[in-house]
Amino acid sequence: MRCLVTGGAGFIGSHLVELLLKEGHHVLALDNLVGGSLQNIEEFEQNPNFCFVKADIRNKEELSPHFKNIDWVFHLAALADIVPSIENPKDYYDTNVTGTFNVLQASKQSKVKRFVYTASSSCYGLATQFPTPESAPALPQYPYALTKYLGEQLAVHWHQVYNLPVVSLRLFNVYGPRSRTSGTYGAVFGVFLAQKIHGKPYTVVGDGTQTRDFTYVTDVARAFYRAAEAEIKFGVFNVGSGGHYSVNRLIQLLQGDKVHIPKRPGEPECTFADTQKIKNQLNWQPKVSFEEGVQQILNHIDYWKKAPLWEPKNIKKATESWFQYLEG
Repeated sequence: MRCLVTGGAGFIGSHLVELLLKEGHHVLALDNLVGGSLQNIEEFEQNPNFCFVKADIRNKEELSPHFKNIDWVFHLAALADIVPSIENPKDYYDTNVTGTFNVLQASKQSKVKRFVYTASSSCYGLATQFPTPESAPALPQYPYALTKYLGEQLAVHWHQVYNLPVVSLRLFNVYGPRSRTSGTYGAVFGVFLAQKIHGKPYTVVGDGTQTRDFTYVTDVARAFYRAAEAEIKFGVFNVGSGGHYSVNRLIQLLQGDKVHIPKRPGEPECTFADTQKIKNQLNWQPKVSFEEGVQQILNHIDYWKKAPLWEPKNIKKATESWFQYLEG
């Protein structure tokens, strides 16, 4: 197949590009390199089936020519992180909603055979049912979560109205090599790994008993692949590890001291995906255990040497908007 991966130089996107190439497909990776990095895809440059294009999904004229003769579109390009979405909601709307609209339009016009959307488990907000099924209500707590959910609703609507074959994958807490090391305060693995490299204590939010459905990135890439090749016209699926693990358990595996910082509003005590639907309909299930995944991270820890070091003082400053707008 001829595949187009938006966000193809990013964390998950680069792993998906790698898998598609291994399976013998032609891949065009499209990225504006705001969150992605050429370092993530440099090993593919000599592959005759690979092509990289620097382009921005917000620019529909720039996009359209690259969708000609494309079979599968994997839409991963997006702005992530909570605090910047609170401070700059327009940027998130422009990229995650309008950008998704542009990619959907280009896909429709080119009559692609499959459109796979990268949705987020943050759409569930403060879920009350565990494991959380796809039928749980959408209750996004901040602009990032909202814009990713709106993007999913666009994709669903393009299937209903224009018969575009769409699969949406709601990802839970993805981790692994090539995750972003620059930018704002964000995902726990990047924060902890930089702290480990510098010999600093891990900054644990609250008491550390909160749990997350940490899902290894190569398992997630396989879920995208199954979503593309499966003989279905439409579906919305959770992608999770089959379990959930506390932050304290993560620290046990990483080893080191810890320091506690205030619990944050709008953050769930637990994320835990019900994955029965994707197992039954797409024949997908995770292969990498949490312990194996953390060890793989530690084997690649040098990747995070240039990551920013976050400590209680600069975390407090970086998350001021979080408490200002979400508390109460």
